[in-house]
Amino acid sequence: MTVYVDDAVHLWRGRRWAHLMADTLDELHAMAQQLDIPRRAFQNKTSGAHYDVPAELRERAIELGATAISRHRDRALVRSVIARAKAQGRGEHP
Repeated sequence: MTVYVDDAVHLWRGRRWAHLMADTLDELHAMAQQLDIPRRAFQNKTSGAHYDVPAELRERAIELGATAISRHRDRALVRSVIARAKAQGRGEHP
């Protein structure tokens, strides 16, 4: 099982943001807890189960074992991870 963090590509409020996703919700929430991200920041709407993380936390997530994925180089993997995140957000088991 794996936790993933994509490129910090989204600019919002003057910061770059990335998405933290995982193969399971338990792994996702555990990594968010290690990063001191509050549970209220969890998102599971149309974009799938994830946390938004600022670029500096992206680097910390990688240090803690998250797999860095690139929306530019790892397109098939990113699509697969996002599909699992969406299934988790709908309460399905990927």
